[in-house]
Amino acid sequence: MTHVHFLSRLATGAAIVAAPLLAACLNGGHHHALGDEAAPRVPTLEAQGCCSSKTAASAGQHGDHGNAKPQAQTAAAGFKGDPYLLDTDPVSGAKLGPIESQVIVEREGRELRFASQQSADKFKTDPAKYLADVDKKLVEQQKPFYALQTCPVSGEKLGGMGEPVDFVVKNRLIRFCCPSCKGDLLKDSAKYVAKLDAAVIAARSKDYAPKTCVVSGEEFGGEMGEPIDYVIGNRMVRLCCTGCIKKLRKDPLKYLALLDKPAKTEEKSHGGGHNHGNH
Repeated sequence: MTHVHFLSRLATGAAIVAAPLLAACLNGGHHHALGDEAAPRVPTLEAQGCCSSKTAASAGQHGDHGNAKPQAQTAAAGFKGDPYLLDTDPVSGAKLGPIESQVIVEREGRELRFASQQSADKFKTDPAKYLADVDKKLVEQQKPFYALQTCPVSGEKLGGMGEPVDFVVKNRLIRFCCPSCKGDLLKDSAKYVAKLDAAVIAARSKDYAPKTCVVSGEEFGGEMGEPIDYVIGNRMVRLCCTGCIKKLRKDPLKYLALLDKPAKTEEKSHGGGHNHGNH
């Protein structure tokens, strides 16, 4: 059983860019700041706290926190996949228990979670059999939030060439115009997921309702610096800092549920402020 933590790539300096600049940047497949904007903030994991950040121009300077624009953490640097986003065991169909009791298995870079080791072992005997049902459920779950109206591969309007093709890449739904686009998608999934991330952020960022981080309970624009717009399961989650990504990915359904309960997002979700040392 292996469990590759997404946060490892953050520790090596995954790039973050301002959301308004992201769409233009993605055309070249790169992830960097453009024009005359300030040098990009690069998240770092330091001994004194996970939410520290530095800029290439000046370490520790976040600018005007109150008026800072959210930044986007996307898959442009290499899509590692979304965490398992269903609340049921892929084999037995039983509800998953607490995070601590779940058995996490990686299958070709894709995370799956099981209620027991016995269930995980059974999955390994015939993965394709169970993955088909997982994909069907993920499509149903994510389609209501899907933001792109065009095929990320061809640029054609979805539905213009018949019924769009729904395809799941490492737990993320991507829709394309026709079956022939599947090959290109698989050759460079990070490129096309990045386009999707940009569309999600563009569609959701302006009317994002919560004023606090659903993970830490911290208000945006405070001492944590610029908030982060992060896409998971075709949904945008605004976080106070990159340090909260790890907790979001560990228990995604807990925090995604808070987005559907605006009143709860104003509460301290872990009951005591932002404890940097526990991220």
